[in-house]
Amino acid sequence: MLAYRMTAPGSAELVEVPLPEPGPGQVRLDVLAAGVCHSDLAVLHGGAARWELPFTLGHETCGRVAALGEGVDDLAVGEQVVVHAPFGCGHCPRCAAGRTNYCDLRASLPAAGLGLGLDGGMAQAMVLDRARVVPADGLDPVVAATLTDAGLTSFHAIQGAREALAEPDALAVVIGVGGLGHLAIGLLRALGSPTVVAVDTRAEALGLARECGADVAVLPGDAAAAVTGAGGHGADVVFDFAGAQSSLDLAVSLLRTAGELVVVGSGGGALTVSKPGVLPSGAVVRVPFWGSRPELEAVVGVARGGALTPRTTIYPLTDADRAFEDLRGGRLLGRAVLVPAGTRRRS
Repeated sequence: MLAYRMTAPGSAELVEVPLPEPGPGQVRLDVLAAGVCHSDLAVLHGGAARWELPFTLGHETCGRVAALGEGVDDLAVGEQVVVHAPFGCGHCPRCAAGRTNYCDLRASLPAAGLGLGLDGGMAQAMVLDRARVVPADGLDPVVAATLTDAGLTSFHAIQGAREALAEPDALAVVIGVGGLGHLAIGLLRALGSPTVVAVDTRAEALGLARECGADVAVLPGDAAAAVTGAGGHGADVVFDFAGAQSSLDLAVSLLRTAGELVVVGSGGGALTVSKPGVLPSGAVVRVPFWGSRPELEAVVGVARGGALTPRTTIYPLTDADRAFEDLRGGRLLGRAVLVPAGTRRRS
């Protein structure tokens, strides 16, 4: 079968590998769709220093059950599923609760997840533990794949700020309307956020933000006026999906007293926390990572309700190099998704 594998630092290629067979407690999936993420670029260009090479990339995966290992009797061949990819020790209380994204041993583990140090979904097939799959029948596989990181990470970030979002006339700001940010806007709407202001440097991204339900979509230079005009006070929550220095500086300036700054992006910006300092009194800063298996189940439920309409650009698996180049070059709006040859999209 074909697999897109990281073979050396800075290098990935499409290669032929043997079809994997599931062991006890495992399943094999025929991959239907696999998302391409900025995290893949980060791993490819320096983020995999401690991980053993080679491995198949791809941590956003939707597939169809093709074979069951010994002891797996609660899934059926042909069932469509999505993959919960964060890797944990598998033994601590957090892992037992499906919160492998916050395993206490994460810093010392040999991988961050499937596709991030372990074989992932940019392939025609993959084998994984049954505990990692979540039923997702009834969804377009391309949409379903985006839920496993872009949707899940956004959902987890929003859930962590739910108390602040419950303020009367709450105002949320989304900085960076990319693969994650545009889904965050849809989720904020689906979960009942009253007012959403979106900020991006690209006119086409602002148009996408409006399509996803943002009340206001503006360039960074107009953000302060937009926030004041929308709520009469600062933002209750600012979700920074860029994480660059410029976006962090903007995010801090938009916060309401006792507001929450949620830094999701990994753009290299830094924030100095001091008292007194640049943050308003009572501010909360969160740096969420991915999401839990129960949260992925919830995201699938939201998508089944029709509240999420991800913007995607589809590439055949054989064009993985081009997808990565388009992502690196900033030529994509929304999410890139690889589809292996021979698979058929269905809803």
